[in-house]
Amino acid sequence: MIKVLIIDDSIFIRTIVSDMLSGDPDITVIGTASDGVEALEKIRELKPDVITLDIEMPKMSGLQVLEHRKEFSVFPKTLMLSSLTSEGAAATKEALLLGADDFLLKPKGISNVREAGGEICQKIHNLISIPIVEVKEKRSDKVAQTLILIGSSAGGPPMLDIILSSFPTDIRAAVVVTQHMPTGGFTAALATRLNKISPLTIQESSNGDILSQGRVYVSKAGYHTVISSYLDPSGKKAGKIIHTTAPPVHNVRPAVDKTFISASEVYGPRIVSVILSGMGRDGGEGTRHVKEKGGVTFVCRQEDCLVYGMARSALDTNCVDEVLPLTTIADRLAETAKAIAK
Repeated sequence: MIKVLIIDDSIFIRTIVSDMLSGDPDITVIGTASDGVEALEKIRELKPDVITLDIEMPKMSGLQVLEHRKEFSVFPKTLMLSSLTSEGAAATKEALLLGADDFLLKPKGISNVREAGGEICQKIHNLISIPIVEVKEKRSDKVAQTLILIGSSAGGPPMLDIILSSFPTDIRAAVVVTQHMPTGGFTAALATRLNKISPLTIQESSNGDILSQGRVYVSKAGYHTVISSYLDPSGKKAGKIIHTTAPPVHNVRPAVDKTFISASEVYGPRIVSVILSGMGRDGGEGTRHVKEKGGVTFVCRQEDCLVYGMARSALDTNCVDEVLPLTTIADRLAETAKAIAK
């Protein structure tokens, strides 16, 4: 049983998070706290496995709570509850640097909060089951000749945890992850979080990045990640990232379709793609383009997704090679990339 302490100055958030967690038979809420001072007292007294931690609180903020980590021989795994603002993004990044393990964006409105129930439970399970990677192998600068594409939205981040933590260190491809997130720094925070648990080097995308084998690029929020053609020093065709502020597609930027379609023009049959959880139709057209150019296409099965709109839009194109359980996706992506690279 995973023991959770909820720390938030809002009684609404404390109540709704407690209600969401109570539906998971493997999680028990052992207490709540309304400020940082009370939180430290209850951490000492109750010894939770996981805390959900608000950032802005009276008496002592969430960041100040994290500064007290060194006073504990064992500090609970920490899931930050972050507001959807640029200030919230900056504080989330700082929290991760101070030792927080993950973050969850606070939805606006009670209906949206309740929809986040499945994601918060999965994140808590991941915090307990996925270890931190203490030492990484030396980063490769070998230009990638093969590309793995991952597209996701609502419900995607916990799935990314499972997939990216399970990749082998010798993966024969670059990886581009396009996850719908708000602007202001949250994709940088996501990359920081994922870099802690993956054997691969993970970074937020930058304009002009050359796609390197064994490296993961998280598409920067607010820009479409377009893959452009590039000739490596040996004259082989490879890819680089171009950021564009072209109009949103499916009301989002970055859009999975933009990344998948542009990448298929560069890498052709040397692509393997997968669509994870997410609402809407982003990714369907991109999956069709990947398949038409000779790539391999997957989607995650419905029972493993919080929302199945994006994956269903890909299935509607009749261009999906395989529907996979979440726990098999990392191996299948790596195996397929290796086969394509030969």
